[in-house]
Amino acid sequence: MGFDWSLPFGGLGGSIGEPDAAPVHSITLFVALLLTCILIGHLLEKSRWMNESITALVIGVVTGILILVTTGGKSSRILIFDEEIFFIYLLPPIIFNAGFQVKKKQFFRNFMTITLFGAVGTLISFVIIFLGMPLQHAYFVLGVVLVHTSVALGAIFSATDSVCTLQVLSQEDTPLLYSLVFGEGVVNDATSVVLFNAIQRFDLSHITSSIALQLLGSFLYLFFTSTLLGIAIGLLSAYIIKKLYFGRHSTDREVSLMMLMAYLSYVMAELFDLSGILTVFFCGIVMSHYTWHNVTESSRVTTKHAFAALSFISEIFIFLYVGMDALDIEKWRIVAKSPATSAGVSSVMLGMVLLGRAASVFPLSFISNLFKKSDNDKIQFKEQIIIWWAGLIRGAVSMALAYNQFTRAGYTQLQGNAFMITSTITIVLFSTVVFGLATKPLIRWLLPGHTARSSELEDDAKALSLPLLGISQDPGAETSTDNIQRPVSLRMLLTKPTNTVHYYWRKFDDGFMRPVFGGRGFTPFVPGSPIERSLHGGK
Repeated sequence: MGFDWSLPFGGLGGSIGEPDAAPVHSITLFVALLLTCILIGHLLEKSRWMNESITALVIGVVTGILILVTTGGKSSRILIFDEEIFFIYLLPPIIFNAGFQVKKKQFFRNFMTITLFGAVGTLISFVIIFLGMPLQHAYFVLGVVLVHTSVALGAIFSATDSVCTLQVLSQEDTPLLYSLVFGEGVVNDATSVVLFNAIQRFDLSHITSSIALQLLGSFLYLFFTSTLLGIAIGLLSAYIIKKLYFGRHSTDREVSLMMLMAYLSYVMAELFDLSGILTVFFCGIVMSHYTWHNVTESSRVTTKHAFAALSFISEIFIFLYVGMDALDIEKWRIVAKSPATSAGVSSVMLGMVLLGRAASVFPLSFISNLFKKSDNDKIQFKEQIIIWWAGLIRGAVSMALAYNQFTRAGYTQLQGNAFMITSTITIVLFSTVVFGLATKPLIRWLLPGHTARSSELEDDAKALSLPLLGISQDPGAETSTDNIQRPVSLRMLLTKPTNTVHYYWRKFDDGFMRPVFGGRGFTPFVPGSPIERSLHGGK
């Protein structure tokens, strides 16, 4: 696993052929492209259509075309890397920052709906794609499709891409839609891991009730173990920083400790074959609730912006590379003899993605609404359309999974595998550009009032101060349990579960968790430390 820093074209500059010069040219060109993406993205900040992901994707495609012309059709890449690089180095900062910055009130209020979409919804989409693959292969005469190939494609295309969701939905303008679609993407990562593991462990050509129960047990184990691991590492970081208080001597140490502990959660999950995405996401939530309040004020500013910057650069890197890699000429040469078949396979697979998404979102939204008493809490039909639309985007995660399943070190000579790879590339490009471009205008058209309320929402710094299961948006009202109505009957427990859970959680959090692990209002005063006075005033 690792980068191949050799420049794949030799006609760019006189010294490009020198072994020591090639990596420098490759890195310089790629960094220049990253800077170009950021600058153009800034200029298009007010655009109703474009966003940084689509900008980077388009620049990547244009760059790939230029490299193809320069090399005479030999290559379209600047850097060649194993897909594991994506999962180990680029994905963790994106998901961690999403958990670190997430509006905890919206996420936990809709946690059951998120789990419903992420687990049951993914399985519904998976079944539709899984059943449609043999029919597609038979129609296009691609040969007999193997069961594990259908399972792999079902897992690849049934999962919502969390990275793409961050780009097309705004947490400030549409917090409900953001929490549902992004949360679904995080949860269905665990579902995808279970399905991929099932390829290796079970004979899925003869699924029995016993195998189905084992798959369910595997998912529950993966989900809860991954979540608990993220929570445990987040609490460990909070306890270490609270007890040792690194900031009294060096803010660099506590910032470094937070970053390394966050990354440790992801690599440990991967080491134990768990869901790294789920683990690092919940680690980010716990760190924002406890650890972040235990560090100095300067460290809070530093970590907040450092995590956001790492996430931003990783996202741009991913979409830029996807754009260049989409023109990898080797795979297209294999399918070039049957362009109609390639287009047909891609169209049918995209149709199954649309159908699978619709079959999961609308029925599950109806079921979710049955358990919600207030109309304000229900998912309206227009919101369901946006959830369906935004969840159709497939991006770098889908490409990385496809490369992992159908290639070796990024290459394949098998026609069937080449069809799968090129179809995946086509769906990723089409869904990112078409669905991504249309998402913001669709929200403005269907929900014109949402953007007007963005000014009423708290800024990012206040969002970090909200309780883990907060009800009010006002942080000042969350420091005590006095204003939270205590459940006095079983009827209230069942009719207002959010208030009930919040009441008992706040008592447990204030009585045990925060005194041990720190947090807002519970960080002990250390003489000479730059702790904010607001954390101790009036307590």
